[in-house]
Amino acid sequence: MADGPTVVNAGGGAGTAIAIVVAIVAILALLFVTGVINLNGGGGGQDINVKVDVPKVEAPAPAPKVEAPAPAAPAPAPANGG
Repeated sequence: MADGPTVVNAGGGAGTAIAIVVAIVAILALLFVTGVINLNGGGGGQDINVKVDVPKVEAPAPAPKVEAPAPAAPAPAPANGG
């Protein structure tokens, strides 16, 4: 005799598979209703023209040319020779 009742798993995976299929169908239905998935091609292929006005950017004027100053004259020699 067995120590207790024999439990037979009667295919509990079938209920899980049905639940997954129902969830996928519900998600697809939601995407169709909200317009995420559109089988009509987006309303006939409308053209959308977008115009963006941006300010014209010009290059800065070149800096004026600055010439180096003339070299200074050497200092005079000391008068006392030292």
